Amino acid sequence: MTTMNSTFGSRFGLEYAPTSFLVRFGKREVLVCRDFRKRFYAVNPIIECDTGVQPGHLEVLLFSRWLLIFSKAH
Repeated sequence: MTTMNSTFGSRFGLEYAPTSFLVRFGKREVLVCRDFRKRFYAVNPIIECDTGVQPGHLEVLLFSRWLLIFSKAH
């Protein structure tokens, strides 16, 4: 089993996320996982974009279920 060092730290709480995987495209990383966080606002049912928890990250929530997190790879 190989582990990739990613820019996604423990601040995302991804150690608790089921079925997540990381894809690297050159200098970019995309993490795909099921959304497990409780949202305290009305979420668009199709697509929702937001800034990430860490600087330089972009979160895209698809169909209120799948969370895509974009960042630069180090």
